[in-house]
Amino acid sequence: MVYQKNILLCVSGGIAAYKACALTSKLTQKGANVKVIMTENAMGFVSPLTFQALSRNPVYTDTFDEKDPEKIAHIDLADWADFVIIAPATANVIGKLANGMADDMLTTTILATEATVYIAPAMNVHMYAHPAVTKNMKQLEEWGYHFIEPGAGYLACGYVGKGRLEEPETIINVIQEHQKVDTFLEGKKLLVSAGPTREKVDPVRFFTNRSSGKMGFAIAEVAAELGARVTLVTGPTNQQVSDSHIKRVDIESADDMYNAMHEFFHENDIVIKAAAVADYRPKMVFDHKMKKQDGIWQLEMERTKDILHSLGQEKKHQFLVGFAAETKNPIEYGMNKLQKKNLDAIVINNVAQEGAGFGVDTNIVTYINKDGNEKGFARATKKEVARKLLYSIYQDMKDDQ
Repeated sequence: MVYQKNILLCVSGGIAAYKACALTSKLTQKGANVKVIMTENAMGFVSPLTFQALSRNPVYTDTFDEKDPEKIAHIDLADWADFVIIAPATANVIGKLANGMADDMLTTTILATEATVYIAPAMNVHMYAHPAVTKNMKQLEEWGYHFIEPGAGYLACGYVGKGRLEEPETIINVIQEHQKVDTFLEGKKLLVSAGPTREKVDPVRFFTNRSSGKMGFAIAEVAAELGARVTLVTGPTNQQVSDSHIKRVDIESADDMYNAMHEFFHENDIVIKAAAVADYRPKMVFDHKMKKQDGIWQLEMERTKDILHSLGQEKKHQFLVGFAAETKNPIEYGMNKLQKKNLDAIVINNVAQEGAGFGVDTNIVTYINKDGNEKGFARATKKEVARKLLYSIYQDMKDDQ
């Protein structure tokens, strides 16, 4: 699973940096394309030239050393990587990442990447057990970072205990196991909606909302990774799908969304309505731009069609999931929506909560199925949340059979 992958290896300043040399060599031997970032302290243990020779790629050590004037190096590396390994990861670099600090090439790149990040800590046994380090690792885990636990044994400081960087072969094996694509949605067809709608006022103006589409797109991409055949119906958004097998249908208004969802509804097994569809639209749409006038301009609004309710009335074999983005009494309103609209499950989030609102890369949700079974998912990347939601849906579908 590392063959032909772009792997960014980030080396921080610990004595275990010498093992990162062996890790670079083994990854390269397995056919991976490896690029290395080193902190200033890491260079006190190993020369950048060593990693350059082993990886056959330039080594990055300075945020301001731009090797290609047409690119910003840390952004380019962040986008280039299929996944990132921090090995060794010191208490210092773990603390920086957990607190959003970006003061060198390593931390700025990690904060900029959307690739999966694996962290292999290495430090003194007492440092590893310190409450601050434990808290920082827990925070990073909640955000979707993956830890490769250190081994126990004789440490460079003379202590014996947990804190030794795992062996390169073990690190690679752990990553390869994690990278194996689970295909529990193989053979399933999934329809998901995403983004906002736009309700036209005149040729210039429209009503919309703050939805970015990130959650719906994350669901579509993870479902495709899990083996599903995915149709994504999306309102206007800047999001792009990275999987060419996802069928994307672009719409604009609530009526467009209604028609598209009903068009594809009956051929799908799982239907997830994550889009933020307008509840109201202007009753009258003007053919020409409305000119500014003195006084108040009153615009009469009318209800749009309730897409989720209509799907709930028509569903037969489909597992239908709704989203409830609330700011007050989210569980109460979400449960009411679950029952009134004949859903199989509801995903509830308080968009006023930090890390769960529109436009951010993380989410915090509660999943409740029609039997009232409730699961809370702590703040994590939207892709991590999508994976947990899809697995919960899969389990509920199995229970219904």
